[in-house]
Amino acid sequence: MGKGATIHDVADAAGVSIRTVSRVLNRSTKVNAETRERIEAAIARLGFSPSARARGLATGRSYLIGIIHNDRNALVLDTIQRGVVEEATARGYELVIHPTPTGDDGSVADALDFVRRSRVDGVVVMPPVSGVEGIGAALLAAGVPAVALSSTPVQHFAATLISDERGAAADVARHLIALGHRRIAMINGPLAVASAAQRRAGFIAALSDAGLSLAGEAEGDYDFESGNAAAERLLALDPRPTAIFAANDIMAASVVKAAASRGVAVPDQLSVVGFDGSMLARMLTPSLTSVYRPLGDMAQLATRCLLDIVEDAEETVELKADLRLIEGGSSGPAAG
Repeated sequence: MGKGATIHDVADAAGVSIRTVSRVLNRSTKVNAETRERIEAAIARLGFSPSARARGLATGRSYLIGIIHNDRNALVLDTIQRGVVEEATARGYELVIHPTPTGDDGSVADALDFVRRSRVDGVVVMPPVSGVEGIGAALLAAGVPAVALSSTPVQHFAATLISDERGAAADVARHLIALGHRRIAMINGPLAVASAAQRRAGFIAALSDAGLSLAGEAEGDYDFESGNAAAERLLALDPRPTAIFAANDIMAASVVKAAASRGVAVPDQLSVVGFDGSMLARMLTPSLTSVYRPLGDMAQLATRCLLDIVEDAEETVELKADLRLIEGGSSGPAAG
């Protein structure tokens, strides 16, 4: 039969349903070891090699999954994309990436237009898009399984992977306080975005618990230019802060640069902490103290969950991602 073998032939030879063969082909964990071995033996014996088109016809799926995002941070997006691809390709799926606007109802319509045009079997929705009002419900109504990455609980997604960014930011404050800092400033991300609001809230709450308040704050846009402008404003304060927490690594890098241009030594005269734990944190001199978000692992887990839902229609789940502060050379004891 070799060359002409079909998924139906494999199912008949192994004494199972086509759906069970499809699960094995997609590396689903829902098939027991004995059945998997029997199917794999039938595949080898028949010389069966499914094409993407044949798999689609047999299962009614496109074997495409999407990422819907509105993230201009190339470091974050690249890490997420690599994590999704690693899991997706291992299970026979291809990836389609779609940037969408946020901040108005247009993002919901845009996302729905994307899933209809692309015929994706499911989507991973990144923040801040995952926090757009109504997007989870719209995807659910359209029959498209969706897994959200978010810093807060969101509704109507088949699954949600939540990272405790508020708690991680509180850890940053406690780290700086333990180093003796009392004049501590912060560069926020855009506060209309949930992640930025959560990071600010956690940081301020931990300062308050220690009887402290911000010595200054400014709002950036998670990019270098806005971070640099914010850093210049904070470094011009009198007295100058002895520590600055920037809400992502890119803005933290801009603080290091602004400090250098003013002759302010990091960390001897100014401690700097970022958020994301991206490769940028390791590229700077000194290396950046930063909250590490395991973005690649998070993306893999979200994709694994999404494909399990696509293939087996599992119930709604909520997952947690652990964040941790990694100390680099950019934070040290408060001067004086």
